[in-house]
Amino acid sequence: MTAGQPDAGETPRTAGYRHLARAVLYREYLIFVRYPANAVGGLVISVFFFGLLFYGGRMVAGRALTDSIEGIIVGYFLWSLSVGAYSSISNDIGSEVQWGTLERHVMSPFGFAPVALLKGVAKIVRSFVTSTILLSVMIVITGTTLELNLLTIVVVATLSIVSVLGLGLAAGGVTVLYKQIGNWLNLLQFGFIVLVSAPAFDLGWLRYLPLAQGSALLQRTMIDDVRLWEFPPADLGILLGVAVGYFVLGYAVFQYATRRARRLGVLGDY
Repeated sequence: MTAGQPDAGETPRTAGYRHLARAVLYREYLIFVRYPANAVGGLVISVFFFGLLFYGGRMVAGRALTDSIEGIIVGYFLWSLSVGAYSSISNDIGSEVQWGTLERHVMSPFGFAPVALLKGVAKIVRSFVTSTILLSVMIVITGTTLELNLLTIVVVATLSIVSVLGLGLAAGGVTVLYKQIGNWLNLLQFGFIVLVSAPAFDLGWLRYLPLAQGSALLQRTMIDDVRLWEFPPADLGILLGVAVGYFVLGYAVFQYATRRARRLGVLGDY
């Protein structure tokens, strides 16, 4: 008997969700360190587009852009996080469909939805790392000073992108059912720009859409140094309600779409 193999009389241990979460996080870590060029490339592209926005806008708008640069930095930071949360599931499932490996997740003893959700959470952790680096670079480029209260930023940003994670689940379910809808999924990412910019328009009803309330609170904490416990309970309640509501809705759409794909026998089609 070799080391690591169970004895003949031993009962094999059943893997739990803790093991699944660890395996998924470790997989994401390996992808990150084994393909650093791809990770760095994504960061360079994000910095490049922000540079175009900042330097090009300063040439056109001048002082007007300088006066609002803090809000632009916070909005760009949240947008990069939201795109990572959204595409983490929708794009990943789309790739699984193309590779023909989707059935492996469906046949997993944990179920398809928990596997997809944990893979999305792992990519969100990665997005937090890259977006934090991006935030640091933006601060250096612009010479701007922001209030970086870690606890408040993490809580508000996490609740903000949970709603987007729900949209990603819904988009992933629709991808399983209809396969080729990449153009529509990419279009929704540009809609995030409007949602992140919603506080600038002061439209009260927009706070019930994903990202809008989170963007407003994140700007208040990073620009005006408002701490988590200083926000009105109603504002935090809306942020939490929007996060939970869209996540539950997205999960329900994902479950419905994947079950319908099974009934129609198109789960493995491409």
